[in-house]
Amino acid sequence: MQHWTWIALAAMPFAALGFLYNRLVRHRNLLREAWSGIDVQLKRRHVLVPNLVEVVKSYAHHEADVLEEVTRARTESQRASAPDAAEAGEVQLTRALKSVLLLVENYPDLKANGNFLDLQHKLVDIEDQIQMARRYYNGTVRDYNTLVESFPANIVAGIFRFAPRDYFEIETATERLAPRIDLP
Repeated sequence: MQHWTWIALAAMPFAALGFLYNRLVRHRNLLREAWSGIDVQLKRRHVLVPNLVEVVKSYAHHEADVLEEVTRARTESQRASAPDAAEAGEVQLTRALKSVLLLVENYPDLKANGNFLDLQHKLVDIEDQIQMARRYYNGTVRDYNTLVESFPANIVAGIFRFAPRDYFEIETATERLAPRIDLP
């Protein structure tokens, strides 16, 4: 009987190591899944941007520099695949989109254009989806980082090179714009 007790005691550290490693892997996979949710929404936004630029371009002929900046920012943000790289590109694209939305205020005909209004509504919807995906991703990052930095999982994380991750922080293009009130 005593022989089995020693074997069980010797196996406990390996079982704990396996348990902690599997938890870290699970959280890393949740992170990847959460990032794919953000990536899907960013791609939806990237598809919408050229249409938005074309509609605005037809009204705002002498605002080419603003529209070129949106196109350039979109191209840069599409190149990124990891959260760190994507964040910088998306921040730049968000600023460019805000410039376009503010530019529209100078063109009453454009504000009333059905295509523009449709694209604007789609952009708002996509921005809401990005916001939700970002919150889910950041919650997953929080849980993962807590696990990676907590004892005794931090020892296993160090051995197997599980590093803390950064939050994905971008402001959406429709955030902090003046609310639009349509009166009958």
